[in-house]
Amino acid sequence: MTSQSLLSPMTLIAGPCVIEDEGIVLEIAQELKLQLAGLPIELYFKASFDKANRTSIEGFRGPGLDLGLKILDRVRDQTGLSLLTDFHTPEQAHRVAEIVDFLQVPAFLCRQTDMIVAAAEAALQWQRKLNVKKGQFLAPWDAKNIIEKVRAVQEKSKKDIPEPWFYLTERGVSFGYNTLVVDMVSFQCMKQWGIPVIYDATHSIQTPGAAPGGKSTGGKREYLETLARAAMAAGADGVFMECHPRPHQAKSDGPNAFYLEHVGAFVRQLLEIRLLVAHQPKLLSEVRV
Repeated sequence: MTSQSLLSPMTLIAGPCVIEDEGIVLEIAQELKLQLAGLPIELYFKASFDKANRTSIEGFRGPGLDLGLKILDRVRDQTGLSLLTDFHTPEQAHRVAEIVDFLQVPAFLCRQTDMIVAAAEAALQWQRKLNVKKGQFLAPWDAKNIIEKVRAVQEKSKKDIPEPWFYLTERGVSFGYNTLVVDMVSFQCMKQWGIPVIYDATHSIQTPGAAPGGKSTGGKREYLETLARAAMAAGADGVFMECHPRPHQAKSDGPNAFYLEHVGAFVRQLLEIRLLVAHQPKLLSEVRV
């Protein structure tokens, strides 16, 4: 048995920001499957059917719920990959849970109780996983309220579902105008409640609304690798990473998308860091919040 096999598989959520068309989505999914074959990861292919929070009304939003879910279903049929997508209203939760393996609540909606309840109910009913992105306006210790809402739904439903099924994602916090920062302490802070914590390597390097002209969000791709490596060292259980074969042509979040051709090599680097950290003895055990 190798040292790596003693660790639980790293969660990797990867794919384009939005479903641009079926062809590009399949291209990315097939390339991810090829590059990541055989690695000790749990891979979820991610693409959004609707980007409901675009900076400008002119921004490309995607194909919508019905067509978007059909395209994602075809991705699964042709690649065998597990799927993740986000949803934007409580009414969408069960429709999405019929198709995808992993439901996601967007960061700006993480305090909306109806969203959290609908997401948890759908995940439990359909035996899916649930990822809630911690909003960029929340301190890590405030995420406890999200956890309590989800657990309350689970207790009321009395449904059993294999653990872990509920995850939190760190995507940076607002710092002044158009700037996000990542507090590496947040991973240990949120993990103390027994919830796996994912690092969003692409959205945490955004510059919200700061692309030229102010009509879209910019990004600082040059910091992605450094921050993702740091998150692995800080104890993140996985990585959320949007990728695209031609980021300069992407219809959403191109400035912070990772180049598709390098995903496999980068994930191998992250796995090495994760393994190294796992073998370091912890000298102080308490986490104070």
